[in-house]
Amino acid sequence: MSTSAGRSRPRFNPKFFAVAVIASLVLGALLGWIAKQTGAEWLVTTLDTIGGTFTKLLTFTVLPLIFTAIVVGINSLRSVGGGRAAARLGGKTALWFAITSLIAVVIGLLIGGLFQPGRGLVIEPDPAKLAAIGEKTHGSWLDLVTGLVPSNLISAFADGETLQVVFIALIIGAATYSLGEKAAPFVTFNRAAFEVIQRVLGWIIRLAPLGTLGLIGKAVAAYGNEFFVPLLKLIGSTYVACALVLFAVYPLLLAFMAKVNPIRFFAKSWNVLQFAFVSRSSGASLPMTRQTAEDLGVPPSYASFAVPLATTTKMDGCAAVYPAIGSMFIANLFGIHLGPVQYLTIIAVAVFGSIATAGVTGWFTMLTLTVGALGFPPEVVATGIAIAYAVDPVMDMMRTATNVAGQIVVPVVVARTEGLLDDDVLARPSTPLVDDDSVLAKA
Repeated sequence: MSTSAGRSRPRFNPKFFAVAVIASLVLGALLGWIAKQTGAEWLVTTLDTIGGTFTKLLTFTVLPLIFTAIVVGINSLRSVGGGRAAARLGGKTALWFAITSLIAVVIGLLIGGLFQPGRGLVIEPDPAKLAAIGEKTHGSWLDLVTGLVPSNLISAFADGETLQVVFIALIIGAATYSLGEKAAPFVTFNRAAFEVIQRVLGWIIRLAPLGTLGLIGKAVAAYGNEFFVPLLKLIGSTYVACALVLFAVYPLLLAFMAKVNPIRFFAKSWNVLQFAFVSRSSGASLPMTRQTAEDLGVPPSYASFAVPLATTTKMDGCAAVYPAIGSMFIANLFGIHLGPVQYLTIIAVAVFGSIATAGVTGWFTMLTLTVGALGFPPEVVATGIAIAYAVDPVMDMMRTATNVAGQIVVPVVVARTEGLLDDDVLARPSTPLVDDDSVLAKA
């Protein structure tokens, strides 16, 4: 294990970064509104290009980052007590993933029942969006099993199959762990690759204010009242449910299970939550998420394993809250009655199917998996999702921030229950999340 002095984290002033992102949100919304009101297509194109380029820059780092992080993370578990201790930590982590998913999906159902999104709504989806939804591969339990194993190593990365990359990383990570010193050069290579990717990602993170301007501006310019206003109940339900998980459930778990002051948690995690909100990418947030978990006292060895795994499988916003609300929205939209059996089905899918939420299409996989389990007709599913898809980026911001918060909270809770949480580190000021002189040597 190397020291934190060798870790490479792009440098920025946290206060300046926060102000810059907020200013970009406001300016982007203003430019989007101007583009919408004036019909300035050149401005819409410019905003779309800026936001799209930023998203592509984030996306291309995600798969190699996840692979190297998991391989390095599994091998870092040697320092927490060997194979049995690692297995116990892994099992307890998975258990808390399921517990928090259960809480989140129940909250989603309660808020959906209160707001009743989709009820009384009469609206036609954009034909282009309907066609695009029809071309997507819907989630299914069979796909979850068969989609784990790639036809070859290269295709998993080339085709952007995040779940397959996670599977490969887990297998290779376990193999290198069992080989010990024989696999040390390979692990060292992955650690070096991890540092290189994080350095690149650190440079990209600096562009977040510019990317925010483009993403928000394009969203505002794209949505007219004919879609945005009728879907306010869906948006509001998603935000309220996610806010309850983020600002009520997680703080309670931190206070009573982890003995961590929620105020301290948010003080240390606010920058990464803000970045997650803007980027809409748990994968791109991974380095900041992991560093934040360590700043909250989680041992680097455990954080190196738990956070990358959580980044691809622990998504309370996308995998629990939204499938519950989205299913109720589609049911209300078409007058489909949901009874106790259907609600229990939604809960079961959220708890046992969250591993299917890998990658940027996690919400789509989980929502189609859920409505498929409910037996909704394919044309109903496609139409309902096409309508909701019009405002999905707005909802995805809050969902992703909730995802990332949970990806920090669970390792903190598990570390405390295992007696691993370092209170001295917890009490210290946060380590700068970006620093030119280092980018990730503590792996």
